[in-house]
Amino acid sequence: MSEDLKIYTASQPLPPMRTGLLTPFEPGTRTLEAGYQVAPQFMPLPVDVVFEKDVAVTLRDGVTVYVDVFRPAGTEKVPVVVAYSPYGKGQGTSISVMGVFGLVGLPNSIVSGLEKFEAPDPAYWVARGYAICNPDIRGVVDSEGDSVLWDRQDGRDCYDIVEWLAEQEWCDGKVGMSGTSYLAATQWFTAAEQPPHLVAINPWEGISDVYRDLVLRGGMPDTGFAQQLQDGSFFGKGQKEDILAEVDKYPLVNELWANKIPEFDKITVPAYVVASYSNTLHTAGTFRGWRRIASEDKWLRIHNGQEWPDYYDPENVEDLRRFFDHFLKGIENGWEQTPRVRYSVLDLEGGDAVAVPAESFPPAGVSSTKFYLDGARRSLSTEVPAAEASAAYSVALNPNAVSFITRFEKETVIVGYPKAHLWVEAKDADDMDLFVLIQKLDKFGTPLQAFTVPNQSPMAHDLTDHGATILRYKGSDGRLRVSARHLDGALATDDIPAHTFDRVEKLTPDEVVDIEIDLMPVGLAFHPGEQLRFIISSANLLGTLMPGIREYVGANAGQHVIHTGGERASYLQLPIRSE
Repeated sequence: MSEDLKIYTASQPLPPMRTGLLTPFEPGTRTLEAGYQVAPQFMPLPVDVVFEKDVAVTLRDGVTVYVDVFRPAGTEKVPVVVAYSPYGKGQGTSISVMGVFGLVGLPNSIVSGLEKFEAPDPAYWVARGYAICNPDIRGVVDSEGDSVLWDRQDGRDCYDIVEWLAEQEWCDGKVGMSGTSYLAATQWFTAAEQPPHLVAINPWEGISDVYRDLVLRGGMPDTGFAQQLQDGSFFGKGQKEDILAEVDKYPLVNELWANKIPEFDKITVPAYVVASYSNTLHTAGTFRGWRRIASEDKWLRIHNGQEWPDYYDPENVEDLRRFFDHFLKGIENGWEQTPRVRYSVLDLEGGDAVAVPAESFPPAGVSSTKFYLDGARRSLSTEVPAAEASAAYSVALNPNAVSFITRFEKETVIVGYPKAHLWVEAKDADDMDLFVLIQKLDKFGTPLQAFTVPNQSPMAHDLTDHGATILRYKGSDGRLRVSARHLDGALATDDIPAHTFDRVEKLTPDEVVDIEIDLMPVGLAFHPGEQLRFIISSANLLGTLMPGIREYVGANAGQHVIHTGGERASYLQLPIRSE
């Protein structure tokens, strides 16, 4: 059993920086009157809100957790939306959450402060006839038990909360879920457990596989953000899962990691999934979840920014309400006519196309086109180079990368799933950590980038020159440890490689192997004369995904050789949309 494989470490009480005005344990019910402000910097409430604080819920194994419920005044029964995460339910007014809003450039006045971090705001939803439930999950703050990190245990626990909510006298029996990041991932786990009263979900950018998205992407133990998550969350009175120790002990996929993947084929409820191309933590997992869930009623919207500004944007909140009104309230509002996919095409020069309607992703008319690497000319071409050639770099020297460029002579749109198929060799080493990046260049060869958040201050520039990738988009990236190259025959497709990560296949001297690397889904427009640069490196080309975390350094030595042309025709496969 995966429970026997888990490793725990002591938790700690919620520190002052993470403590909000509503954090103290004060069970009871009160009415917050219209105009109430939890603090001056936050939005006043537009309507009266009944606030049930620190309500005890007993889970199936006898553990007691505590939830806060915000609901409309009056006697009419209403649906409820759950925001499930390890972030304290009272943290909306904490210094840490206000700091995150400042980081991305959002004013605190757009929310009431009653919301959980990354969660729906009760001020908006209660005014429109919904209740909001914010749990402190197992092991967090005052709730009993030991906490886990993104696990099927979350699904079982939230199942119990969903069914408890459905029985409350104020609830009409219909429950939904919403939220970004951690709150998105827990929706996959909960929906896979199929609680009878869960009617619809809204995963808004989040991982869907802890091994592949969080701690060992590409088979590399890149745990900088996992450490920030483990050390900076899951505060409570018991123990918390030690994901860092588990990475050290279980570097290959086993039952522990398998239980940190939702059972997608059991997710059948309607789902409104929101994704972006630019979040190096969430992008792959969100698209994977959308592809693999069994829901017949599922929608995908791919925006052109960062998830927090996108989640609280008034137009997007209204769009989400149309989804919930249709499925949780039964309102015939035309939601079913919403395009199944609305995607963005990034221009990186101020001309992004957003909400492009389609019935699938990639959209109809996209063809997977191979651009072959030429090691002699350092070019990309749709023609296979007849002559074999190689391009190499020494990992200890500058440059520790090789790149290949193509110029587009006509308007070109790339939208879908890119991949790299490379023939590689390691000199004086038995393994390689490879990082790849698709970069857009203007017609003069200058790399193009774009901030994904309103904050474009000098400090934002400092943070994102190298790293903090969630704040500035620089292109579609991928990575792979070559000894982890074994493909998963059940999941890999011609467009999207998938690896088993259950074995180590070291290189022998002079051995040349072919590998496939999945890159982040992409939507990029190239105008005539603009160029695409494909970079292969031993170094982490983008840096960290968040500011202030430890950067992973590839486990590399010696020389990397990329073989091209002839019988070893390495290529970059791009999804080209016909115009």
